[in-house]
Amino acid sequence: MYNTLLTLLVIIAVLIIISVMMQPAKTDNASTALSGGAADLFSKQKPRGFEAFMQKVTVVLGILFFAIALGLVYISSH
Repeated sequence: MYNTLLTLLVIIAVLIIISVMMQPAKTDNASTALSGGAADLFSKQKPRGFEAFMQKVTVVLGILFFAIALGLVYISSH
């Protein structure tokens, strides 16, 4: 059981890395660094399409990662 969870944890870790790398880059320029991004405060739009899908995939993989990590800690302590 421990080895199965450990293998699953490594696979999920690799999938998280891939899903983060596939997300579109936010293009920030020097003016947002100086102004603190105040212009982006009121122009906030919800992500759509591929970006929204990748954010959901990353969140689900993150939750699975932490759940399996906690399961591994529990199994290794007993």
